[in-house]
Amino acid sequence: MRIENSFIPVRGVGETTERRLWEHGITHWDDFDGSVVGDTLADRIEEFIADGRQHLDQGNLTPFAEALPASSRWRLYENVREETCFLDIETTGLDASCNDVTTVSLHRGGETKTFVKDRDLTSDRLTAELESASLLVTFNGQRFDVPFLETCYDVDVTTPHVDLMYPCKKVGLDGGLKAIEQDLGIEREMPDISGRDAVRLWHEYERGDEGALETLVEYNRADTKNMEPLMDRVATRLHEEVFESVQRTA
Repeated sequence: MRIENSFIPVRGVGETTERRLWEHGITHWDDFDGSVVGDTLADRIEEFIADGRQHLDQGNLTPFAEALPASSRWRLYENVREETCFLDIETTGLDASCNDVTTVSLHRGGETKTFVKDRDLTSDRLTAELESASLLVTFNGQRFDVPFLETCYDVDVTTPHVDLMYPCKKVGLDGGLKAIEQDLGIEREMPDISGRDAVRLWHEYERGDEGALETLVEYNRADTKNMEPLMDRVATRLHEEVFESVQRTA
């Protein structure tokens, strides 16, 4: 499913109206003719489509991300799959006002980068990585990762953002990232480590144990890389449930 299949970013169009459009064969912006809705709403949709085409031509997903509910931002993914940055952080605690970010991993285009506190983790590096991405994907990052980075590194995260926790809930996948991975059969390359272990490993590294840092980095990278197959599966399932189901019954 692509942005061009979506009408719910339009003011006054909810999921019910969008579904009615799809049921009448209006499944893409190209198909819209205004016959299914009233004149006022038709004008709004036509204006949205015209503006939307310009935004897509410019590679600007921000207006769509701002207009879509958090649980529906997965619709942005297919348009910019190759330019999507998956991000995960490790910290020394849960409070950004008094704890530190220790490692940040970013996965994009098959490559994973990890930055480490007091080595190469800087505001400039983070900003450059995020600004070069068309879409940011995290798990619980809306409440955790992004506020931490903004507080600890004074980074202004403006990249359109999909927090995978919300679309996962939409398809009945609850719990943490690793629990959902197990439910879906997504394997990890290393044993499970908890957030508490991540804090312990960092402190062991501060006391001189380089091996502890290596383990922490591997853990952080695994979290980040595994978000890509999770995003693929959840987006596919939602596409089938939200979009293809209408076409089958139309």
